[in-house]
Amino acid sequence: MNDLDKRAERAQDEVEVGADPAPAPVTGRAPAVGRRGAADPVKVLMHRHRDLCERAVDALEIAAGLEAHGMTDRTATRFRHRDVFSLAEEMYARVPRDGEPLPHPGTATAPRERADWALFALLPGALSTATVIGLHLTQGRNRFLVVVTGILAVALGARAALRRGPLSTPPGTHAWRTAARPRAWTWWLLGYAALGDGLLDAVMGGGPDGLPNGTTDGPWPLATAPVLALTLACVPAAWSAHLFATHARRRLTASRGLDDFTAAAQPLLLGTFALFLCALAALGAVCGAILHESAAYPEILALGSLLLLARLLCIHHLSHPAALGLAAAAATEAMAPALVLGGRLPGCAFLSVPVESLVDAWGTGSVPTLACTAGALTLLFHATRTLTRASAHAPTGEP
Repeated sequence: MNDLDKRAERAQDEVEVGADPAPAPVTGRAPAVGRRGAADPVKVLMHRHRDLCERAVDALEIAAGLEAHGMTDRTATRFRHRDVFSLAEEMYARVPRDGEPLPHPGTATAPRERADWALFALLPGALSTATVIGLHLTQGRNRFLVVVTGILAVALGARAALRRGPLSTPPGTHAWRTAARPRAWTWWLLGYAALGDGLLDAVMGGGPDGLPNGTTDGPWPLATAPVLALTLACVPAAWSAHLFATHARRRLTASRGLDDFTAAAQPLLLGTFALFLCALAALGAVCGAILHESAAYPEILALGSLLLLARLLCIHHLSHPAALGLAAAAATEAMAPALVLGGRLPGCAFLSVPVESLVDAWGTGSVPTLACTAGALTLLFHATRTLTRASAHAPTGEP
């Protein structure tokens, strides 16, 4: 056997054992056949993310899940793909299936389902309106009963609105635990919106001399316009969340890269956020005019912004930063009257100086406005970095 025959026989043996003589070039879609063993990095990646590949109903879910695990377009080149989307398309195509994938149940909201969550979103505002009317029609002990009944009714209505539709958190074993802390801080902030300014004003004047009696001219004045506007704002909040989720999914479908989706999702988030603020400002003006109270635009807009951003983060599995933002604002509000009361102790007059200076310059409403504005800006910065990622909109529930 001459040398030429030996070389031909050796080449034939290499083909039979599956040797990979040369690496495949980086293309938009690597070939799915002919890879074996270590020469098939996509197969190793599919084994690592087996559950994600089996649950996904399209390649977009796999791309979002890969991004959630730290995959970038630069990392995708090591798997012979130019970006995460083309890598996800091959992974989805190579998953064995018995039949065609079913369409997404959440890509479009049925008209009947949309009408249901729209009605539930109206509940907090309707019950709050009934409570405010009852406050103006009753006196004494009956007014106290109206307040207690109204608070319970509004709480139940808000719970129903937050458990259905765009404002509901994704289903999960510990979903109620993750939403418990943000919900508790939310009730504190709403309570301060109703009674906080009156309490701080009474403390600044040497009081309080008595408990709130449900009126705006008592020893502890009650502000009903801000709370009424915020509960009525559940409807525009639900529609804002619905618009953001729907259009984000459409942008995800049309995008061909992670950077493209982020660039398209950022103005979408800011646009829906601005629409909500416009609706909230209009509701504040209407409630203030009807109840003959101050509209308190800065306080209402700051608190409404904080609550909406916190809810959007909770919807997309980011309840921890939402709870931190709400807790920081609530702690700042609680410190204001505490510092004024602490300043009455001997030798502790310096404690009340910052609060007194702020109130003298901008009024008692400046305390919740600054606290909620700082929290809202922090959550907005966090939201523009997390809610504009494809992984935040993965229907598979990837965190």
